[in-house]
Amino acid sequence: MDGTRRGRGGGEVLKSIYSILLFVLVLVACVEIGNAAIAVNVYRLIQYDIAGVPFGSRLSGLNHHAGSSLSSTTTDLSRIVVILPVRELNLALLNDYITRKQALGGLLLLLPERFDFKESAEKMTSDDVDGDSLVRSSMVELEKLLIHTYLPYPVYFAFENEILNAILADVRRIDVTGQPASTTNGGYKLVVSTWEPKKVSSPTMTNIQGWLPGLKEDGGANQLPTIAIVASYDTFGAAPALSVGSDSNGSGVVAILEIARLFSRLYSNPKTRGKYNLLFGLTSGGPYNYNGTFKWLRSFDQRLRESIDYAICLNSIGSLNNELWVHVSKLPENMYIKQVLEGVSDVARDMGVKIVIKHKKINISDTRVAWEHEQFSRVRVTALTLSGLPAPPKLLESTWGLYDSRSSVDVNAVYRNVKLVAESLAKHIYGQQNRNIEIFAENSSLAINPSYVTLWLDLLSRTPRVAPFLQKTDPFISALKKELSDHTVDVHWHHESLDGMFTFYDSTTATLNIYQVTSVTFDLLLLLVLGSYLILLFCFLVITTRGVDDLINMFRRPPSRKIKAV
Repeated sequence: MDGTRRGRGGGEVLKSIYSILLFVLVLVACVEIGNAAIAVNVYRLIQYDIAGVPFGSRLSGLNHHAGSSLSSTTTDLSRIVVILPVRELNLALLNDYITRKQALGGLLLLLPERFDFKESAEKMTSDDVDGDSLVRSSMVELEKLLIHTYLPYPVYFAFENEILNAILADVRRIDVTGQPASTTNGGYKLVVSTWEPKKVSSPTMTNIQGWLPGLKEDGGANQLPTIAIVASYDTFGAAPALSVGSDSNGSGVVAILEIARLFSRLYSNPKTRGKYNLLFGLTSGGPYNYNGTFKWLRSFDQRLRESIDYAICLNSIGSLNNELWVHVSKLPENMYIKQVLEGVSDVARDMGVKIVIKHKKINISDTRVAWEHEQFSRVRVTALTLSGLPAPPKLLESTWGLYDSRSSVDVNAVYRNVKLVAESLAKHIYGQQNRNIEIFAENSSLAINPSYVTLWLDLLSRTPRVAPFLQKTDPFISALKKELSDHTVDVHWHHESLDGMFTFYDSTTATLNIYQVTSVTFDLLLLLVLGSYLILLFCFLVITTRGVDDLINMFRRPPSRKIKAV
């Protein structure tokens, strides 16, 4: 009898366990159906102040339903996150919406996948580059609009993919019905859970310099003249986490490193060491009036500054055309400028490159510094900027941004322009201006190294370099210093504070969770199914453990006290 009871009891326990497990599985399945989530990496629009005036996106948290249009007249967009693909963007409509300061829950801008800085250059074809000219121009105007505007709502960027495109298609179908996504109608909900942005405390700039000392004559007491080759390495853009600046100024940084490598081979042998010191500078603060260059030059002692014959600043030399601009602050009649221009023009002519000279006088009272060489000119050092840009950009407005990715740089143009600068420098240093000699000839021991240039260009095209978000010990800055140390001597860096008129805020990246929200009808149906299942499960457990009579008695009305007394 006891064994029988134990057997029956064990079977009842197993049935109860199976029923509970089934209930849990059904519940989990229902939760998954009603609350499916997708996580996407997103990049926040920059937030900064200039002299206390706020610009950019001022919020970072998101928790609203998704929409697909700014032109809806029946929807309260203050509770909607509008998803807009950049390739289909109506800039006029967006500009009008922002200008009229209309409320918006948030904005998610989808960038073409091939502009992802994580994509390798090999995935880009010439057809892709040519076909994206309209998209690029749209991104240029978009950045100008967003960077110089106050936006009191979160703005994020993400890259298109199959999942996001499918979600956008669903959101558009919902919007077409005239019943926007809500807790009543269902749809998608976009959530970014992050802390509110805080000011970046004590942002710094790091300048890196290295030397190649020239050869002094025996008994020579005079200091050798110096030639400075300089490039600013940091960037700026609408999304700090996406601002890789492949051309501006990744191409200039690559050129500095390769020129240092080439001349280190010449200067390592006393027989081929020139009678000029070479000073290589990688400067920070380029987007902020070349503030880092200004403070770097102020750190020089007067003797060093006076020894600099001239400085060549490299900026955006990876352009796709065969034209380079030489920007100067002094008239070409200046002795040093004339020598440099003649040397560059002669080499450029042989290489089929057109050189255009553009003179722009410096207005000392103007706080805007258009080109890096102007900081040299302000301390009475002759300098010029070699660039693929015909005109200087406005403050915080250049090709550092979303569209300046690896695909925007012609690596062959970088090879060519590195050789152009190196050849013209060598001819000036060794006094070979009027001789048809190619010092860095192909297939020679002094040839340009395409692999070296390409590897560094790829690295720079994957590394966001907005100065306020680069720490002093950032691995990228350490890598630049180490690389310069391999080719030059007396390498050290200068840490300087960023101009106090600029204030930046953190929270540049986040994770966007996209939830598929079910309608109230679905929720009620789900509640009915779960309630019915629980009732049936309860009845089943009572019947199997106590019997049908006990289940019926549970629902009978208990007898009154009067009847019991009788």
